[in-house]
Parts: sequence; structure tokens; C-alpha cells
Amino acid sequence: MFDAMVEAFPGADLLCLWSDVEDRYPGRELTETWLARTPLRRRKALALPAMVPTWRGRRPGGYDWALVSTHLFAHHVSFDASPADFRKYVYVHSPARYVWDPELDTRGAGVLPRTVGPALRALDRRRAREHHAVAANSAFVRERVRRAWGRDADVIHPPVEVERIQAAGAWRDRLSPAERARLDALPRPFVLGASRFVPYKRLDLVVAAGEAAGLPVVLAGKGPGRAELAARAAEASVPVTVVDAPSDAMLYALYQEAAVFVFPAVEDFGIMPVEAMAAGTPVVGLREGGTSETVLDGTTGVLLESFASAASLAAAVTAAADLDRAACREHAQRFGRRTFDDRIRTWTGAASTAGEVARSSAAASGELDV
Repeated sequence: MFDAMVEAFPGADLLCLWSDVEDRYPGRELTETWLARTPLRRRKALALPAMVPTWRGRRPGGYDWALVSTHLFAHHVSFDASPADFRKYVYVHSPARYVWDPELDTRGAGVLPRTVGPALRALDRRRAREHHAVAANSAFVRERVRRAWGRDADVIHPPVEVERIQAAGAWRDRLSPAERARLDALPRPFVLGASRFVPYKRLDLVVAAGEAAGLPVVLAGKGPGRAELAARAAEASVPVTVVDAPSDAMLYALYQEAAVFVFPAVEDFGIMPVEAMAAGTPVVGLREGGTSETVLDGTTGVLLESFASAASLAAAVTAAADLDRAACREHAQRFGRRTFDDRIRTWTGAASTAGEVARSSAAASGELDV
């Protein structure tokens, strides 16, 4: 998201806690905070308590306005010498989950977070009153913003690489020989699941969907839950193949060649279901969270109340596989980079009469790699 903001406003000064990518924005100066020079940048969970005062610390300013991307505390950011009419536009991926929704983030389960939680919530809500305008990445998050901060928000869906996915034609043609051999060896038709291998993504339910429909399953990604998924795959009643750390080209080729993409997680938005639709693949997901806003039930996928029933899973996979893949590709275009650029510029239009940002007047700040 921060990358997209940087591209949309090429004249803005840039600020982040730290960046793990060297020369992330060639030709642009990216200012990192003091945390970038400490071991805390390698221990993100331990860095969390330092983030609040770091964002609020004194730093050069004089800006007319700032555009902030936040999922933790970036929206607390302040600048010296700001004019009285300084405007802070805040794009919210979620109010800090471990503060406001600890059941969704295990970082909020410890003694220290629970102890300081009430004070952090009060401070977070107070800082939210400073925002000139708030945008949420989905209606699902908009409700969370209203509950947490007492603020309304516009909904601007984040950018998905729709144009890139659709410009390539057949992604199998862009694979290395080893990748193509790997793709060709997969049993067909197959059900695809892809994400980080962590428990809340519920990739075990992708296996359950394949078992219910009697179809092979492919799981793509990487993460600490790999061993657990491999154990689940070994005991499955259908063939399950794990594709570790696929390249973008391999992931896009998997999207294109899957019968359906199954996404059991409850996400604030959910990039991968949109990527799958951009590749022409229908989605089976939940009628909750961002998926309910991006997938057209009965047109580009099938939405379920839960994944508990094998019979409903089987019916959903079968119905989704029969949907029009061209309709999936067309619908996904609503979530492309150009659409986002137009909306974010329109949303901040009051900040710049020329529709462009003068370097001396604006800043973009946000959380990278946190």
C-alpha cells in the first residue's frame, strides 16, 4: 500500500519506521526512524511498545498535509512547524488489532499488552481526532474504525496487481523450465489455496474443501505452519501438493490453471481472492470480511456462512468451477492499480489544487515490513 502511495504522489517526502529493502524507491529519499538503527528492527513484536512514542517524536515538518498508511500506530505521526490548517489523511488497514481486537492478534494476549491496553486505546482514540479524513480499505474495516475511534471513514479498496496479471496472457509461458515441470506434474482439475502458512489462514479447510469435492488440492506459500500443513496433507483422502515459496509467475500460473481458489480466512480485505479472479479463477470464500465485498456470489464465486459442512463445501466447489471465468477477469478490474490511484487522488483532492504534490508541502508516512 505504501508503495502505491509513493507512486501516486511522486513529489511527497517519505517516512517510515524502517525498510528492509535497500534503495526501495530509486531517486526518492526515504527517511527511517531511530528504530532502523537498532536490533528492534529484527524483532518486530518487541518493537511494538516503542512505536507509539517514535511516531509522535519531534521531526522536521512544515508540511501542508500528510498521507498516512497505518495498521498499527503510524496515524499518530506528528511534524514540527505544521501550519494551523495542516491536514492528515489517514488510510487504515485496521486499528491496531492487538490493542482493539486481541482475539485476532496473539500479540495482545500477553500480560503487558493487556495491562497497557486501556491506556493505549484511550490514546489511540485521541490521536484519531486529529485526522482531517479517514479512509478504510474495506467496509469491514470501516465498521472497526467506527467502533474503535468513533470516526466515520470512506472506503477505498487497496490496489491489486490486476493489470499485471492480465497483461501476461498465459503465465505458464513465463515460468522457468523447473517451474513448468512442477506445474505440469500437478493432477487436474485441482483446488488451490495460497497464503502464508499460519494458523489463521485456515489452509486446512482448503484441504477439507478438496476432500469434500473429491478433487486434488494444491497449497502454495511459505511460513512457520508448513510442518502442520504437511501432516494434514499426508492424512488427506485426496492428493495434496505443497508448492513452497512460489515466484509471482508460478503463483499466477497456479491461479490460471486451478479449477477454483478456496479462501477460508476472514481478512480485512484479502488480496489473493482478487488476484485469483484477475486470472479468471472463481473463488470459494466466507460471507464475512473483505471477501464478501470483492467476490460476487454466484457470478465470480460462491460465498458460504461457514466451512463446517462437507456437503455445502462440495456444492460450493462444484458450483464455482462452473462459473464464467471471463466474468471473473472483468470484475477484478474494479480493484486494479489505476482505480486506486484515481480514488486516492480524488480523496486527497482538497490538499492540492493542481492534483499533484509539491515536495515542500506534503509527506507520505506509513508502516513498512512491520
